[in-house]
Amino acid sequence: MVVDDKRIRIITGYYGSGKTEFAVNYAYKMAAKVKRPAIADLDIVNVYFRSREKTKEMEEAGIEVISSSVVEDNCDMPALSSRITVPFLDKSYDYIIDLGGSEVGAKVLGRFGDLIDKSEVDFFMVVNIFRPETGNEDEIIYQMRLLEQMSGFKITGLVNNSNLIHETRVEDILEGDAYLRRVSEKTKIPIRYTTCMVDEVQQYSALIDKVGGEFFPMNYNMRTIWM
Repeated sequence: MVVDDKRIRIITGYYGSGKTEFAVNYAYKMAAKVKRPAIADLDIVNVYFRSREKTKEMEEAGIEVISSSVVEDNCDMPALSSRITVPFLDKSYDYIIDLGGSEVGAKVLGRFGDLIDKSEVDFFMVVNIFRPETGNEDEIIYQMRLLEQMSGFKITGLVNNSNLIHETRVEDILEGDAYLRRVSEKTKIPIRYTTCMVDEVQQYSALIDKVGGEFFPMNYNMRTIWM
């Protein structure tokens, strides 16, 4: 898990997909396995559930966090730090890019296209079938193609993060799995991971051998218990 992915992991997903929660959980797992982990917050569109909000916790875990060049309390400005480019060129890093999931957010990545060796990139699209605009195969594929067009990168893997927050059942995750299997069949893009909040989903162990990709247990980092 995670160490088999390419050195630069770009993680995106449409609004509400949970891509930042996945990115932060991924960063913690990566930190336990690699020497120099880093995560960049490139989501300049959505001001909620930003990976930069967990900077202190991630840095304590040994993860370098790169975000806005404007560092002020109660201030979130779309100003990108020049430090973002360092792990593209320095191959001692294992790098995560938390990318905005809209066409505007994805377009930001094009700014760095000339600096990125595409052979080193995995581009993961996180999908929650219970959110708007990704509720069926055609919508998922449309969003996928839009993200590819605007970012200049091809998606290499799908992440099934289908959930209903605290009401999630095993059956909901399996429903998302069925949708993404059909998308994978149509696009030839594999399911890379299937996530599950293991503290909340009863009988989650029943999923391990039934879902596409690797089973990816998660814990809440971005969402407090009352939300």
